Amino acid sequence: MSSRAMSSGLDARKAKPLPMSSNPYYPTVKRIIDIVGSLSALVLLSPVFIITALAIKLESKGPILYSQIRVGQGGKNFHCLKFRSMTADADQERKRLEGQNEMAGGVLFKIKNDPRITRVGKLIRSFSIDELPQIWNVLVGDMSLVGPRPPIPSEVEHYTSHEMTRLSVQQGITCIWQVSGRSDIPFERQVELDIEYINRRSVFFDIKLILLTIPAVLSRKGAY
Repeated sequence: MSSRAMSSGLDARKAKPLPMSSNPYYPTVKRIIDIVGSLSALVLLSPVFIITALAIKLESKGPILYSQIRVGQGGKNFHCLKFRSMTADADQERKRLEGQNEMAGGVLFKIKNDPRITRVGKLIRSFSIDELPQIWNVLVGDMSLVGPRPPIPSEVEHYTSHEMTRLSVQQGITCIWQVSGRSDIPFERQVELDIEYINRRSVFFDIKLILLTIPAVLSRKGAY
């Protein structure tokens, strides 16, 4: 049995001890930023929400929103929201496409030209519009604006103890690797960048990553 398989599981206590932030007020300030930022985004981006919802509904059958179980801080599961960018039977079709996975290591599942993605889905994914409903996850406290991206349980089952460190903090909409190439970043490098964030996390670093997210999204690099 491989070391990865032997170390797998959802128990976030396997993660390495989490370094304390140098600012004792950081968690409180971070939460305030999350609430103010998510409320502002919901208001300012409401036209985008409406147009996207109409486009999805007009193009294909199925719900407008897609809810998927993701693993959050401490191994706690939550319902992560997205605009539906795939066909309604995408989850069932995934098993048929497992052999086409383009992500090394077999932990993440990504196909650059995934046949399940709709035409509207391809457009909204290229600008990360499909992720916008997660602003609601931030508002209710499931996620943060900044933090490691939330994995699905089947991915976490293959995590080593080192990779479990990603679950030591609240999961986020954006992170270091999201502004550095997104899906073009190999999984092992994603892990290292997430751990770098955990070690460096601060209010100013969070704000910097939020600002860097805007040009990263507009560039569409690594978005698929």
